[in-house]
Amino acid sequence: MNNNNSRLINRRILLAGLAGASCVSAFYSKGMAADGLVKNLLQKNGLEGWAPTDFHKPGEISVKSGILRIERGHPMTGVTCKIPNLPKTNYELKYQARRVDGDDFFAAATFPVNDSFLTFVNGGWSGNITGLSSIDGSDASENETGKQVRFENEKWYSFKIRVQGTKIVCHVDSEKVVDFDGAGRSLRTRVESRPSQPLGFACYDTIGEIREIQIVPLG
Repeated sequence: MNNNNSRLINRRILLAGLAGASCVSAFYSKGMAADGLVKNLLQKNGLEGWAPTDFHKPGEISVKSGILRIERGHPMTGVTCKIPNLPKTNYELKYQARRVDGDDFFAAATFPVNDSFLTFVNGGWSGNITGLSSIDGSDASENETGKQVRFENEKWYSFKIRVQGTKIVCHVDSEKVVDFDGAGRSLRTRVESRPSQPLGFACYDTIGEIREIQIVPLG
């Protein structure tokens, strides 16, 4: 291969890389586009589009090979999404998560429901309760959405939160664990979870890992 051909190939590779980087940067600066497409919210490496949540004495946050690792805090560590124009209703939030160590929630997701917010707690209260906090001022441990779901350490689980109007349906793997209509109810996160708004994930005295975070707009 002569030098001219080599330079041409290298130039094309460079331009392709710059074009890809430009697309990624455009998404994270402008936010969600109303095109009905799935949006992957997590970079392969780095926290672009996210920031550590302002909790008291949090642990470290890192992203490597598409896996967001949340180290143990005292007691909480989390990340908050900074991507603008996320949907408030008629969407699905999908993600996979596992608890690496500990016995409490490891990927509690705070998410919008119209102009309100809720947290889907997975394995809270020492691993005993999964459900929505808070409804009419009551935590998942005290309202009708709370139920026992067993989570094993080091095992990946698939989560899906579907918000349509005032209706919220949550799945763990193929099991529907929440089917709730918030019409006429007060929906509000706990005080300590509000720094996670509008969209965020948190661990309580655990080490958690999260991957494949997606927003799917619904027609």
